[in-house]
Amino acid sequence: MNLDTTQLMAIAAGLGWASGLRLYAVVFLTGLAGYLGWVDLPSGLQVLQSPLMLGASGLMLFVEFFADKIPGLDTVWDVLHTLVRIPAGAALAAAVFGTDHATAATVAALLGGTLAATSHVAKATTRAAANTSPEPFSNIGLSLLGDGAVPVMLWLSWAHPLVFFGGLVLALVVMAALIWVFAKFLRVLARRFTRSATVNDEVMPR
Repeated sequence: MNLDTTQLMAIAAGLGWASGLRLYAVVFLTGLAGYLGWVDLPSGLQVLQSPLMLGASGLMLFVEFFADKIPGLDTVWDVLHTLVRIPAGAALAAAVFGTDHATAATVAALLGGTLAATSHVAKATTRAAANTSPEPFSNIGLSLLGDGAVPVMLWLSWAHPLVFFGGLVLALVVMAALIWVFAKFLRVLARRFTRSATVNDEVMPR
């Protein structure tokens, strides 16, 4: 399969964006698609289809699938992966072009890292806001939405790059709105909690 520049950039963007949501799903699904011969992975991504990598990423995908659906634990998981998802998204995007195209790989790395950061922050703030609700169903619903969005966007980036770019623009607009709304909500909630803690501290006898 000969991929043109538009397709390669779509794949790089898809890997970066999806890594911010489900890094291990991205690694496993991309590697599995290459291993089964569904796609011809660029040379920089072929390491993902090795049995050892598939085993490791599959195990982490299994762990993340359940960790992401438990209120509170999902936020801890997101915090721990802040330093993992973003550089991984940049590295995966750069690997699409490999070392033979240094300039394109650098551009792809910047694109992938930025998209991974955007989707990661949107996910983390949305899930943290959802955790303020006592019911667990919103968390599970949001998690399942991410589970479905990642393979769909990865498939579009390979099969229909122009459609993918349209969907990516829409997703980024929605994510920017979610970051703005829920970050503001969490700041207000934090101020209320701080004021309540201060008042309680003042009225308690020493």
